[in-house]
Amino acid sequence: MSILVGTQTRLIVQGITGREGTFHTEQMLAYGTNVVAGVTPGKGGQRALGVPVFNTVREAVEATGANASVLFVPAQHLKASAMEAIDAGIPLIVTLAEHTPVQDMMLCRMLAREKGVRLFGPNSFGIISPGKSKVGFMAHSIFTPGPVGLMSRSATNCYETVFMLSQRGIGQSTCIGIGGDMIPGTSFVEMLPDFQRDEQTEVIVIIGEIGGSAEERAAEYIQAHVTKPVVALIAGKNAPKGTSMGHAGAIVAADGTGSAQNKEKALREAGCHIAQSTEHVVELVQELIRREKH
Repeated sequence: MSILVGTQTRLIVQGITGREGTFHTEQMLAYGTNVVAGVTPGKGGQRALGVPVFNTVREAVEATGANASVLFVPAQHLKASAMEAIDAGIPLIVTLAEHTPVQDMMLCRMLAREKGVRLFGPNSFGIISPGKSKVGFMAHSIFTPGPVGLMSRSATNCYETVFMLSQRGIGQSTCIGIGGDMIPGTSFVEMLPDFQRDEQTEVIVIIGEIGGSAEERAAEYIQAHVTKPVVALIAGKNAPKGTSMGHAGAIVAADGTGSAQNKEKALREAGCHIAQSTEHVVELVQELIRREKH
């Protein structure tokens, strides 16, 4: 099986005629993703890479039956684009832009939840179910189908982990870019039930980082509801307090809230296996899968 995206995905690309939108649409099409439409205001009626372009998301949905959208738009236009997709009834929306204004994302997240829409990002690399479909800009050549479900706030740490897993012959069921901005549309705890239910996923990997309380809330849910083994890596252990490190959400408060140590403690107490590096993640996963087989 796959979570969120797969052979059933009918994808719209908002911003398909821009430089990034065009390049990554070509990559998604080459991977086999069913891109059914693009949206660029003022360019309706054209075609991009053979894909029909519409002026609005609503027109694209009515013409193609699309059920997912990915936004290749700058941060300052993300709110308008996401709200348009939410209003058009798209059930799955992936936003990629970094540094989206916090108030914009708060509004989008509120509207998405009111409409029952699953909104990912901002600052997400996307979602991929290896061998089936990808929605985003990840380098799909490093992913292989298999039993490990991953969700990550960090693209780089996820890519490193996936690359090493694939090198050792361990594939992935679904990989999700939660995004590293301060206000994510979807958090770890909201994805855990999907991985718990997914028959293909045998081991769950959480790649978190300093800042916020997403990992602590995930730990509470894992302790109460998750029976599958969970491996967790928290990046930023040596970051100074009060300083934003890379991602907008990666900041430890002066009182230590949001620190890697606090997050690791909560996850360890919930029964998770704590990794110290991406390579350690792979070693732990390999050992857990070996145990499952014996």
